[in-house]
Amino acid sequence: MFTNKARIIVTLLFLALAVVFAYYQTYQLTAVAVMLAGLVVWGYFKEGTVILAAKQFHHKEFDKAEKLLLQIHNPNYLGKKRRGFYEFIFGSISLQKRDYEEAEKHFEIAAQYPLRTVNDHVAALVHVATISYRNGNYEKATAFLGLAEKHRDNITAKMREVLNTLKQELNNKKK
Repeated sequence: MFTNKARIIVTLLFLALAVVFAYYQTYQLTAVAVMLAGLVVWGYFKEGTVILAAKQFHHKEFDKAEKLLLQIHNPNYLGKKRRGFYEFIFGSISLQKRDYEEAEKHFEIAAQYPLRTVNDHVAALVHVATISYRNGNYEKATAFLGLAEKHRDNITAKMREVLNTLKQELNNKKK
């Protein structure tokens, strides 16, 4: 749960400690300091700033959340759970900005990864279906709605209501 600047500072501190420990010939502590520095670097690639961005996102600080997500230079390196949530948050931010193409892209990717809850997974699918519906791509909207329907038993009543509304709108357009 570090920003990139904090990761750099902590890594440099651990490496400085490793140098000091090596100077005093305490090699066990040197190894521990190097391993801790490696752990911080590993966290940069596997965890990123997704948790910090999620906190900002839940406080409706979308600009701060976006800045934190943009610190992740290659999201492909993120762990599976982090990558799904990264895409979900980015999709939601794009939706707030009314950048529907970008939002659709991020939600499609988010739906391929495990998310925090089944409700979040269905929300990603519903967002893709809704954006596709608005763009006139009814086949894609129907396909993603079908994927969302598979989880109907495990979602909240509010999400079921959203599914029903979208399903009715799609059926009206097909007629």
